[in-house]
Amino acid sequence: SVQRKEETLMQNIRLTIQYDGTRYLGWQRPEKDGLRRSVSYKINEILNRMTGEDIAIHAGARTDPGAHALAQTISFQTDTALCPEEFLHGLNRYLPRDIAVLTAENVPERFRADLNAVSRTYECRICTSEIYDIFTAGFTAHCSPAPDIKLMEAAASLLTGRHDFRAFSSGRKKKGTEKSVLDIRFFQGASCLTIQITADDFLHQMPALIAGTLIECGSGKRSPECIPAIFGGTEKAGDPAEAKSLLLKNIQYPPSTD
Repeated sequence: SVQRKEETLMQNIRLTIQYDGTRYLGWQRPEKDGLRRSVSYKINEILNRMTGEDIAIHAGARTDPGAHALAQTISFQTDTALCPEEFLHGLNRYLPRDIAVLTAENVPERFRADLNAVSRTYECRICTSEIYDIFTAGFTAHCSPAPDIKLMEAAASLLTGRHDFRAFSSGRKKKGTEKSVLDIRFFQGASCLTIQITADDFLHQMPALIAGTLIECGSGKRSPECIPAIFGGTEKAGDPAEAKSLLLKNIQYPPSTD
């Protein structure tokens, strides 16, 4: 039957992409709020043109305006006969130069990049040298002298675990604000400090507000004890880290769907 033919043609494609988010209003925006200036719009536009279909993209994470991605995972279903390799080459040919597709593959029908993700990892990179490095300034915040890692670790230990992170979000979400921060690590290089945050999921602006609060603790502007007060609503989170310093490093999936 025709229906059976369509079922055999349906493909579920998984892409790993990276992008410089500088000129975009985040991964996804509503129509009234700058849809065309989102990363997903640029990809959708080309996929629709390549397939002649109205493609629905599912993404493992929704990066905020100005934030970057080293390895974003997306998936979509299509009836087209185009193979993953053709999607890889076609997208990279027509996408702007600040978006690149790294891998394309067929995955089982049940895989969805948003629903199957178990955790996401963000990095915040901070130039700690006295003079802001002009060659990395587009991708780092600046804080000199370097924040005290021991103070930041003390604050991080109070952030890890399952909490209501509403105070670490600029969104108006009332439900689903409980998240689990699984791990926070600090890597200090000669002139760059990296804060790495892994959570089961992130709210709007949550990576920026966590990183910004940790930097304030490390700089001695606040005590690590501010964390319980922020959760309790008696203090506000710190100023968010600059969006340009934030990078979606990767998204983790269970072995069966990875």
